[in-house]
Order: sequence, then structure tokens, then C-alpha cells
Amino acid sequence: MDHPPVAKLAKTRTGIEGFDEITDGGLPTGRPSLVCGGAGCGKTLFAISFLVHGATRFDEPGVFMSFEESTDELAQNVASLGFDLPGLIQNKRIVLDHVRVERSEIEETGDYDLEALFIRLGYAIDSIGARRVVLDTIESLFSGLTNQGILRAELRRLFRWLKDKGVTCVITGERGEGTLTRHGLEEYVSDAVILLDHRVIDEISTRRLRIVKYRGSAHGTIAVLPVTSLGLEHTVSSERISTGIARLDTMLAGKGYFRGSTILVSGTAGSGKSSVAAHFMDAACRRGERALVFLFEESPAQVMRNMKSIGIDLQPWVDRGLLEFHAARPSACGLEMHLSRMHRAIDRRGPRSGEQPSRGISRRGRPWHADAPRRLPQEHRDHRAHDQSLARQDRG
Repeated sequence: MDHPPVAKLAKTRTGIEGFDEITDGGLPTGRPSLVCGGAGCGKTLFAISFLVHGATRFDEPGVFMSFEESTDELAQNVASLGFDLPGLIQNKRIVLDHVRVERSEIEETGDYDLEALFIRLGYAIDSIGARRVVLDTIESLFSGLTNQGILRAELRRLFRWLKDKGVTCVITGERGEGTLTRHGLEEYVSDAVILLDHRVIDEISTRRLRIVKYRGSAHGTIAVLPVTSLGLEHTVSSERISTGIARLDTMLAGKGYFRGSTILVSGTAGSGKSSVAAHFMDAACRRGERALVFLFEESPAQVMRNMKSIGIDLQPWVDRGLLEFHAARPSACGLEMHLSRMHRAIDRRGPRSGEQPSRGISRRGRPWHADAPRRLPQEHRDHRAHDQSLARQDRG
């Protein structure tokens, strides 16, 4: 006897390319999914990315209900990622709602329920025809309850209510001691459970993602999501730019490096690596292009002094605002902090050719070419201490 084919589970794309690839389409449509992990692992970032991509790329409005951060705090935190939450709110593509939950104001009784939350959330969903919902985080909602019977009953009601509304929902949760979540209950009523992990070993920061459960779908059980996309589909340029060394340009088809390429200059101490880089910076500034130099050994003043001895004077380019130095000790912070500093420096607007010259004063009030202070900035000391603490926890 022939059986009718089983319908394939409908999925909603998150817009997070690597995640959509390993899940063969995204999160289960019309069902709740749990995203859990420790502090700083990216739960809120995952959730807000899911919501913003839905509103901007897939024509699916969304509701973000926060039990911790206010709407203003959330908008400010994600603005650096290029997410314009105020604009999406004004255009009725997203609703942000902050629900304040005070543990001292919660009385645990047999009549405790989430009916008021359902009314508030239902109104937000209906006001914009939302197809996606985020609840961040579930621990804050149940922070004052210890009765496991009430917890289990209300969690099941919440997840059933979300399914009945037909929305695709992401619920974030804090990881517990020996359990995926603090209450250890949510994973039993979620259709998909995604575990995020952030660990630092030997000052190398690694973020990992693991799909613990996905009802009705095959998936990549363990995956590592890189900072960049899993795909290599970026545009490349055939334009050439000078290396600043005429004979080297001759060796490179007489034209130099390809613009937008990454060049590794390797050699032993004293072989001229820094000199090759200095020629390249000098040539770029002579073309009127802005340049950045990141140093992890010598100070900017030492580099400029050494280069001047071989006939390369970089000081005029610093004075004109075309050349900028950033120096940091490699042990000062983890790789992620270095990458973050580079991104900020590259993205920040600088003076263009022909504009008013700039002295290039840093946030600490010191010029770019000044020697780095011996004492690390407080943000770096805090970050290093945090990295070392996480590394000890992982080794333990």
C-alpha cells in the first residue's frame, strides 16, 4: 500500500548565511526555537539579526520583546552593526517592547499565569502583522518563580500560544549549571534548540554554534560560524596599484599589487619587511589615498625614525591626515579586540585629499605618532582579565 509523501518541514530563513546553510533553510516556520548560551556568546545578536533580516530582506515584520534591555539601549547597541531600528519602527516593520519584570513584585501563587503577557504580545503582533517574534530572555520573565510545577505549566502555555499565533519565534535563554538553560525545562518544549558558546584559550577567542535539537529536520550537528560568510562570493578587482618599489612593480607585470588583495611579506629579522610596507604606505599617500598602519612590536615613533633613515619620511603624511598609526601590544587583548579596533579604524571617516590637515589626535588625546603609554588602557586590562577568566573556566 502506497503512503502519501510526508510534507517537508517549512523553514524560515534567518538571513544569517552560515546558519541557514547548515540547517538547510533556517528555523522551523511557525514554531518556537530556543537560542541559549552564556553571557556574551551572541544570543541577542542572533535574535535581532533574525528579526532585522526578516523585516528588510524577506518582507516579514517582527516583534522584539525584551525583559532586560530598554528599547533605547537595544537600538544603541545594534546601531554599530548597521541596524537602523528606529527607522524600522517608524516604518512599522518592527515593534520593540520592553517589559519590566521585578522579582520583588512577583507573588508566586497557584493562579500565576502569563495572560497579561499574551494580551500585550498579541496586540504588538497584530499591530504590524508580525511573522517573527523574539523574547529576550526567558529567565528574566520567570526570575521570581521557584515552583517547578508552575514553571513547567506556564512554559508549555507560552510555547503553545506562540504556535497557535503561527509566528516563527526565537526565545533566548541563559545557560545553567550542567543544563542548557538555567531552569532546565525550556529545551523539552522547543522545536529547535541552538547552543551558542564563546571561549578564550591562549588568548584566542572562538565563537561556536551547536544545534542540539531540530524536530523534523536533518542538520549539521556541529558547526563553526566564522566572522565572514561561509561563501567566497565577494567581488575582485583587476586594478593594479604600485608597491612603491619600481623594481618590484616590474616583477609584478610592471603594475604592482591587485587592489583589494592581501599580500604577505615574510622574512627573517632585518630582511626588510617593514621597509617594503613603508614604501607601499608612502606610495599610497603620494596618490592621495588614506592609509592605516597597525603595529604590534615597535611604536609609531620608532617606525618613522627607522624609515626616515632609509629616505622615507612618513611624518608629512601623518600631519596631512593621510596616514594613521595604531599600536598595541599583542598580549594586551585577544584577537577579537584587535579585529574590532581594525574595523573601527577602517570604517571611521578620515580627511580626504585636499581637506583641512588634521593632527590625528586619538581618543586618549595623544597624537598617532606618540609612543604608546606603558600602562594599558582600562578597557584592554578589563578585556584581558575577562579572557583569562574564561580560559581558566574552560580548562577547568
